[in-house]
Amino acid sequence: MIIPFQQDDALLDDIRHASADAGTFHLWWLGQSGFLLKWQHHHLLFDPYLSDSLTEKYAGTAKEHIRMTGRCIDPARLTMVDAVTSSHNHTDHLDAATLGPLAAARPGLPLVLPEANLDFARQRLGDAPLTLTPVDDSGTVEVAGFSITGLAAAHNTIERDAQGRCHFLSFFVRFGPWSVFHSGDTLWHDHLPHRLIHYQPTIVLLPINGHVPARGVAGNLNGTEAAALARCCGAALAIPHHFDMFTFNTASPEEFTTACHRLQQPHRVLRCGEKISWPQPPHP
Repeated sequence: MIIPFQQDDALLDDIRHASADAGTFHLWWLGQSGFLLKWQHHHLLFDPYLSDSLTEKYAGTAKEHIRMTGRCIDPARLTMVDAVTSSHNHTDHLDAATLGPLAAARPGLPLVLPEANLDFARQRLGDAPLTLTPVDDSGTVEVAGFSITGLAAAHNTIERDAQGRCHFLSFFVRFGPWSVFHSGDTLWHDHLPHRLIHYQPTIVLLPINGHVPARGVAGNLNGTEAAALARCCGAALAIPHHFDMFTFNTASPEEFTTACHRLQQPHRVLRCGEKISWPQPPHP
């Protein structure tokens, strides 16, 4: 099993001691599609999966979820988190075994999620003391010092409910002079590059595990597509995710890094529990 770069006490110390200066933000990869963003004293947690719920659920079945990387942190210890997101209903993005302990540690914690998924989330999360904060495609919510806009995601298609609301979203987050795009799970679709060109995110967080129907799972961008999407929207940095979690649904970052080098796209592959820090750009 892959040992996280940082975990438990070491990871917590790194989060707590990361500078709260307004001219810097920090981003930790927590495995799968989970990232923790810290800016000043605000902490936003994207799509965390910090349990073994899927391994336990599928043990002994034809689709065993064999974990590749150890858990970097018990979610109950993330008491600094001010808001959390769920881009869609799949358990590695809406995990009761992660969100329940998070909410118990921070009662009333806002959970930003697709409006179309409210009823499903209420059923899955039960009485977890979360404040469900819905958003839809092109809608924006303000939580914990962050402005979060929903963008339609295709996993495998742009799926809408009877009222036209998206079940799968990406999130575009603004704070200070910067912005971060968290893809959730998505394939390339007609609207995505145009909207990212419009929004011009500083950092893009993109899946690289690809679309292989034989695996029996919904698809994502592959490494080449992720690099091309980052390049076309002018992202200052691209970071991959959705790999090294389950043996049946992963990919090597090598395709992504090779494509980024070819396209001259700045990028960084993080290890689970590893941080990047981003300084404020100089004034022109």
